[in-house]
Amino acid sequence: MFTPILEKNETDLIGSGKSNEKTKVVVAMSGGVDSSVAASIIKEHGYDVVGITLQLFDYGKIGKTKGTCCAGKDIYDAKKVCDKIKIEHQVMNYEDIFNDEVIEKFADSYIKGETPIPCIDCNQTVKFRDLFKFAKKLNADALVTGHYVKRIDKEYPKMYRPNDLDRDQSYFLFSTTQEQLEYLRFPLANLSKKETREIAKKMNLIVANKPDSQDICFVPSGNYKKIIEKLRPESFKKGNIVDKNGKILGYHNGIVNYTIGQRKGIKISNSEPLFVMKLDTNKNEVVVGNKKDLLVNKIFLRDLNFLTRNKEDLNNDIMVKVRSTGKLLNCKFNNVRNEILLDKGEEGVSPGQACVFYKKDSDGTRVLGGGWIKKTEN
Repeated sequence: MFTPILEKNETDLIGSGKSNEKTKVVVAMSGGVDSSVAASIIKEHGYDVVGITLQLFDYGKIGKTKGTCCAGKDIYDAKKVCDKIKIEHQVMNYEDIFNDEVIEKFADSYIKGETPIPCIDCNQTVKFRDLFKFAKKLNADALVTGHYVKRIDKEYPKMYRPNDLDRDQSYFLFSTTQEQLEYLRFPLANLSKKETREIAKKMNLIVANKPDSQDICFVPSGNYKKIIEKLRPESFKKGNIVDKNGKILGYHNGIVNYTIGQRKGIKISNSEPLFVMKLDTNKNEVVVGNKKDLLVNKIFLRDLNFLTRNKEDLNNDIMVKVRSTGKLLNCKFNNVRNEILLDKGEEGVSPGQACVFYKKDSDGTRVLGGGWIKKTEN
């Protein structure tokens, strides 16, 4: 029996107050190596485990590609893992909810000139909200996922970045509610990806060498334009490409073809490279400028979620991430205006992306919450 565990020297990963064998745990299983190892760890510690896989879209219609999740092959892999570790496996069909709350929202976001993050919407809706409710109906004591993020219960459950910062998924989980965090457990928090795969190999799991998810699950080969063209064909409307003063420099075939910070594909000759600064949906214009025009200092947020119960945590200097692969940026937060003032200008900050709050303390780098970027200013 291997012993990779949530907290060092801890054998009770759930903290239900009951013995492990009398503690029921639901594990969200995507069919990938991370959730499979998470389920294996929980099972190895003697819990009563149920694996749940969500069917989120009709992969036959969309077209299955390598590096996606929650499609046909992934459901099969999740079942094979459950059979291997001898736990119950169920498949829940959430296609309609996923379509309405993730795919349709994704298309609408691009039409508004935003750059959406459907993975956060998916976590916020079907993966946490609806799966949370289902786990409660099963009288489960906890819901486990394979995310690389820490949960430390001091005073109340708090979220932290994991040990392996290269696998940090806290950015995608900022919208987790405090109630959900009380119920969630993350057994991979102290593991590196290499260690996770080693465990999968020791367990002879079918997914041990399976590639990680790369693309958005419902966007084959990363070509989001085909999805939008199918769902919102009217959005490919021709318009002007202008500079920041409104001078027409060229023309475009739909603002959905552009994102903030984009350089390639503008197709306008200029003495210095041009970048997309803004997408003006009211005028159907793509606004371009030079690299320094991309710098923003102010970020205005909507739909904030807080994972701290003490708002004073946000009073002093904090840090934010404005893209999943971005670095932590020093800033100040104005909770009256829901405004972030960056200490130093940042390029390519786009409406529709998440802005996630962080702060260091004695336990690590804590996630305080975050919000969606509504607009930016230089």
